[in-house]
Amino acid sequence: MSIRVLVVDDQELVREGLAMVLENDDGLEVVGEAGTGIEALSKARQHRPDVVLMDIRMPEMDGLTATQRLLEDADWPVKVIILTTFDPDEYVYEALRAGASAFVLKDIPRAELVAAVRAVADGGALLAPSITRRLIERFVGTLPIDPNPSPGLDLLTDREREVLVAIGRGFNNAEISEQLFIGNATVKTHINSLFTKLGLRDRAQAVVFAYENGLVVPGAGDT
Repeated sequence: MSIRVLVVDDQELVREGLAMVLENDDGLEVVGEAGTGIEALSKARQHRPDVVLMDIRMPEMDGLTATQRLLEDADWPVKVIILTTFDPDEYVYEALRAGASAFVLKDIPRAELVAAVRAVADGGALLAPSITRRLIERFVGTLPIDPNPSPGLDLLTDREREVLVAIGRGFNNAEISEQLFIGNATVKTHINSLFTKLGLRDRAQAVVFAYENGLVVPGAGDT
């Protein structure tokens, strides 16, 4: 079964270019295009895509608001990938907080775009963790750490907490396995468990959670 994708960008050439790249892959199907956040919500309800490529800066309704409303209202398992420019966008962090699974640059190579859509559709994995981490550090550093950490932290075992910190630092499963001297299957078990205990959807939310609860400190060598 093909992965159904909705492409949202207010620039027609960008939108059509992205759609063309995705349509050339046998496993992907572009079910619709939209040029505004309002149109994106309408098209999403109509076509029920698996993945939405969502631009941030658009007229009528920006991508941040559209992402929040889509993920709050959707009654099907849709994932959102944020489209942004090369320079870190101040809205991307808020989009990740709203539940977006990842972000990609608009000039991303074709093969990487396809891989990004596939990765998010398959499990919502956070893409380019080192870039995302620097982006989050830039903006979360201006926000106060919650003095009352989430009560869910008390539910984690010491090992699950270590794994969460490693995710916050941008490590993939293989790197976590090597760092903590545990098998890859064990890493996956810990990740699934901590996601369930904390009510997290994917690694993107886990990174944000780790920063906001002070488990990873911006600029403290986690680059």
